[in-house]
Formats: sequence, C-alpha cells, structure tokens
Amino acid sequence: MKSVRENAKELMKGFCKVCPVCNGKACAGEVPGMGGLGTASSFKNNVKALADIKLNMRTIHDFCEPDTSVNIMGMKLDIPVLAAPIGGVSFNMGGKIEEADYISAKLKACTAKGIIGCTGDGVPEFIYQSGFNAIEEVGGHGIPFIKPWEEAELHMKLEKADRTGAKIIGMDIDAAGLITLRKMGRPVSPKPISKLRDIIESVDADFILKGIMTPDEAKMAIDAGAKGIVVSNHGGRVLDSCPGTAEVLQAISEAVAGQCCIMVDGGVRTGIDVLKMLALGADAVMIGRPFSIATMGGLQEGAEKYIDQLKSEFTQAMVLTGTEKADSVAPTALYF
Repeated sequence: MKSVRENAKELMKGFCKVCPVCNGKACAGEVPGMGGLGTASSFKNNVKALADIKLNMRTIHDFCEPDTSVNIMGMKLDIPVLAAPIGGVSFNMGGKIEEADYISAKLKACTAKGIIGCTGDGVPEFIYQSGFNAIEEVGGHGIPFIKPWEEAELHMKLEKADRTGAKIIGMDIDAAGLITLRKMGRPVSPKPISKLRDIIESVDADFILKGIMTPDEAKMAIDAGAKGIVVSNHGGRVLDSCPGTAEVLQAISEAVAGQCCIMVDGGVRTGIDVLKMLALGADAVMIGRPFSIATMGGLQEGAEKYIDQLKSEFTQAMVLTGTEKADSVAPTALYF
C-alpha cells in the first residue's frame, strides 16, 4: 500500500494530505476537499471514539481460521465491509482521475474481492451518472445513494437508480446540510417520516437510510420502511460538534437490533476498527476516505490491495480476541 498512498498523495495534492493517521486534524474546515466541516470536531470525534476502545485478547481456543463472512440484506460479504458512497473527484479529490474511472475501479475491486461498493450523488450530473454506469458494469452489484433532493430531482434519480439493477438503494439523509450542495444552490432538505415512507414505497429495491445518530431516529427509519440504517454523521462534513459514531452505536443497536440491518461508518480505518464496530452492535461497516485514497492511488488494484489489508487485519483481530465468526462478534471482545 505504500506506493499506492504515495501516488494518491501526489494526485490529491491540495485536497487530501494522505496523512499517516487520517484523523481530521490537518484538513479541518477543508470542505470541499476531504476534511471535516468547521473545526472538524465531528470528524475527529469519529476517529478518537474508535481509538479509545480497547480489545480483550483471548488466545485459549481451538481455531485459527475464523469465518470472516457475513450475510446482510440478502448479500454475502467476504468481510463485513462496504465501500462508502464518496464521489465528486473533481472538487473533493483533485480531479486528476476521471469520475467514471474512479467509481468504476472502486466497484470492480469490491466485486472482485467479495464485498460491495456504494456510489455517491451530487452536482454536476456526471457524478451520479458515473455511479449508475459503474453499477451496471458490475451487473447491479452496487448500492446507489441518492441525496434528499426536492421532489422532481429526487424521483428522477430514484427511477434511474432502480434501472441499474441494484437490489438495494440508499439515501444519505444527513446530506441535507452539505455545504458543497448549498454553494451550488441545489435544494436538499430533511424529510419527515411520512415523506420518507412515500419515497421508500416508490422503489422496488430494499432501502437503506444513512445518517442516523440517535435511537429514536433509528426507530423512525424502520417505521418508514427502511430495511437498513447507517449510523453516520456524514464523515463530520455536515455538522460540527457531533459525537463519534462509535459513541452512539451501542445505544442505537440495543434499540433496534433484529429489526433492520445496522451499519456504521466514521473513522474506520483498519480491520481492528471493523471488529470494534461489530462488537458495539453493527452488522457491517462502511469505509469512506481510505477507499477513496486507495482508489485514487491505484485504481482497481489499489482498492483491492486495501481490501486485502483489511481482511488480513480483521482475521488477525478475530483470532486474537477469540472471535470465531464475524456474524456473532460478542461485546466481550471489548475491554471496558
């Protein structure tokens, strides 16, 4: 991964510093770009919350090849990881690689390695259209995320997402306050539960609602018809002073476990971080910035190398915490 990261650092110069530790400190306020909004406290809190969690080491057991796979929402994943929906190469990542090449490489890498990639939405049109095309290229093996636009644009994009062959469609409702869209004068807004119910019923695919940070909104998402939620503060890019997702995940999981698929993003960098999130109650995790860096630095090969690294780290963490199956990570893996 060293050469991949070095190449990404050159290509993303001025937009991402590709820091040794991606913690939001060097890029505070750099939105557009890869930073966190304002003081970047929400971005920093995501990383710190995970770093503060410790693991219990357990090595008296009889297995050394744990089962890293999970089944979520009708999909089998080789490791419980999805590539999060990050787009906007031209204004967030430097623009030295075309949007279509970036998203196609990321989805192909995920497909080749037995996981799934998500595509983002935005302005101009080629951002979301490149994502839709990439999903079609991999036979529908991707999850398109649509932002909470107003009526006409929202339903137009949902219909196009439906036609990609994707079995799952998502909405990153936390993008309602995204500064990049606000600067472009494009109307996005929060949605009441009645409107969400209408939106979810309008598509044939299963629906994920991304941007849940409280137990009551997790319940509301399920009431609206969502089959999955993503505990997320949008990578710290929409509201300063949010807690880290690892701080709120356990309470959300306790409130809705078994009622929907629970995913989480925010500060996840390594396979150890993946294990921590599962022990807090997630069924799978989404990873954003590291996937973008790996894809920018090495396209499909770079993203595949990152996935291989994640699997190696995750497998080792499972063995050394006495965790035999990724679909049943116990809270006792954590040291409190």
